[in-house]
Amino acid sequence: MQGFSYLLILLTVIYVLAVFYILIKGTPWEGHLMEWLNIVVRLMHITFGIAWIGASFYFVFLENALNRTDNVREELAGNLWAVHGGGFYYLEKYKLAPKEIPRDLHWFKYEAYFTWLSGFSLLFVVYYFNAGSMLLDPKVLDVAPLTGVAIGVGSFIVAWLIYDLLCKSPLVKNMTAFSLLGFLVIVGFAFFYCQVFSARAAYIHFGAMLGTLMVGNVFFTIIPAQKAMVKAATLGQPLDPTLGKNALTRSLHNNYFTLPVLFVMVSNHFPSTFGHSQPWLILAAISLGVAGVKHWLNLREKKQATTWILPASVVFLLAVAFVSAPPQAASTGAAACTPNVSIAQVNAIVQNRCVRCHSSNPTDEVFKSAPNGVKYDTPEDIIRLQDKIMQRVVVTKTMPQNNKTNMTQEERDLIRCWIEQGAPNK
Repeated sequence: MQGFSYLLILLTVIYVLAVFYILIKGTPWEGHLMEWLNIVVRLMHITFGIAWIGASFYFVFLENALNRTDNVREELAGNLWAVHGGGFYYLEKYKLAPKEIPRDLHWFKYEAYFTWLSGFSLLFVVYYFNAGSMLLDPKVLDVAPLTGVAIGVGSFIVAWLIYDLLCKSPLVKNMTAFSLLGFLVIVGFAFFYCQVFSARAAYIHFGAMLGTLMVGNVFFTIIPAQKAMVKAATLGQPLDPTLGKNALTRSLHNNYFTLPVLFVMVSNHFPSTFGHSQPWLILAAISLGVAGVKHWLNLREKKQATTWILPASVVFLLAVAFVSAPPQAASTGAAACTPNVSIAQVNAIVQNRCVRCHSSNPTDEVFKSAPNGVKYDTPEDIIRLQDKIMQRVVVTKTMPQNNKTNMTQEERDLIRCWIEQGAPNK
């Protein structure tokens, strides 16, 4: 009854929000509502995500760190002493199941479910409700917003089917071959997303795709296996050891997915990654590098850590940062910087191309308040934020968003010249 009550409350809230949105659509309240939805859903997503990833990291650590030999009872797979928060803890893992299943048995599943549901909701709030501005870039692929949304959602289903098929194939027994093929598959999705969506949206869809694989593992494999084991133990039936083995394998996959997903969650704030000319390649390389770091951590917990994996991963990530850096030639672009550029010329460009979003009173149809609080109301604001302008407008060219105001290369070159000349305020 408690579950049905929560579901009823959730459906009521969704209905009220939908009615309220219809009533205020086209008014200043529309942007205010969308911003608060963004805040609330994002906070929920982060909170549930911390709980899920924290549990994943903890239980993989337990599996890796178990004492399996010293005074371990026959029915146990291992045990572990730990100290935390001023107290001592003793944990035991059974090979299959205890002789009697305890009444109060905690299930680690809702953290995963609510992380995915809140993340999927956030995808709608930020990208799908504003697909024309946030999701799609006509210079990448000119399709209708509804088509773009369908491609995004459909790709998650296709990714799960491919991944699940690989996990059920004999290839899963060969860890090296499975990992290599699996990596090539997710690189293929990274490339695909960058051919369909704007670079920022492509990154988010890559993370959402990995998150879908993770929650699919929990819903379709891990929890059903645990339920089958609990039922068999309760009825006194023989336990199938392959159930636990398959669930552990999928849990380990989730463990390696977590760092690439976390990178994607923060990548949208750093245009040096998605603003590269080949954003899918940067995305794939960083995912590989952080997965290497996680692999080293897993081996370290098993006391099997090798010396070279961590430094190799760090060097690889530093190499990605070096490769993605703008070439020196960017500072001597096509436009000659011989004539002095005035702040008045730059301000005219900014007022024409930027302030529809970045001002105290935005006129953009999506952003009703200045994104990240960045405003260019006065020339002094432009001078103060010249480093940010250089990075976003000149180097990565990720602003304006999807170049929705059609800023020209000549205008970007003019801004570059002004900054290289010391950003004079006359």
